[in-house]
Amino acid sequence: QVQLVESGGGLVQPGGSLRLSCAASRNIFSLVSMGWYRQAAEKQRELVAIITSGGSTNYADSVKGRFTISRDISKNTVYLQMNSLKPEDTAVYYCNAYWLMNYWGEGTLVTVSS
Repeated sequence: QVQLVESGGGLVQPGGSLRLSCAASRNIFSLVSMGWYRQAAEKQRELVAIITSGGSTNYADSVKGRFTISRDISKNTVYLQMNSLKPEDTAVYYCNAYWLMNYWGEGTLVTVSS
């Protein structure tokens, strides 16, 4: 069992930055992967960024060069640094962990608007 708690969402103007955090209830190094997904209104949930236990990362094309996923193993926390935010980044962002099955956080809302 893995519990995930996200934080860091909010309202930001276009071009601004936010950092999301996801705290896990177990040692994240033992997890196969952790990642961030997002779901905008009336759209399907999509992968934003993922980091494997070995430290490899992968990003959706739409966020490459703007978002960075990282982790602090000592804190069992994964981060998503989001820069140059655009209105189309507005969504509920969900933390995901995979260890025998998928685990999800409750989500944090990111709104990019002037």
